[in-house]
Amino acid sequence: MNAFGGDVELRRLLDRRAIHDVVLRYCRGIDRMDLDAVRECYHPDATDEHGSFSGNVDEYLAWIGRLLPRYTSTMHLTGNHLVDFHHDTPDVARSETYGMAFHRSADPSPRGNLVTGFRYIDDFARRDGAWRIARRVATTEWIKVDDVATQWPIPEGMRAGRRDRQDAVYAPFPPT
Repeated sequence: MNAFGGDVELRRLLDRRAIHDVVLRYCRGIDRMDLDAVRECYHPDATDEHGSFSGNVDEYLAWIGRLLPRYTSTMHLTGNHLVDFHHDTPDVARSETYGMAFHRSADPSPRGNLVTGFRYIDDFARRDGAWRIARRVATTEWIKVDDVATQWPIPEGMRAGRRDRQDAVYAPFPPT
């Protein structure tokens, strides 16, 4: 037993999983243009420094809500994910997530067809039992133009991902 009320290693493992799930839900929300899901990843008083943007959650959602429709699709893939807990406070952590984001647009301009390498440096806080982002700093590590001429269209008859709540991920579970 300890100050966390149980096994520290098990508690930290569960906390790491909960924090990582927030990062993954954020990516889903962005890629499906589900801004309510994105909002749920942040505490109401959180801040986000993201590319040319810096401000609070409401301002960030308004900004991203104007930016995302420029693309026909986005896909955020995350890789390395490291969580460090504050040494004195069990409800505070910092995570660093490496990722790549693919952006596609009908416009052949390089601004609409690019791949970025990024990191999310997130300060997390557990409040009322839920881990959420209290402060995010998104760094851009590199940007690569994704040549439209090399893109292949999705063949007729294949299910394509959607950027709304009609996407397959939101379908009800089948009866068991």
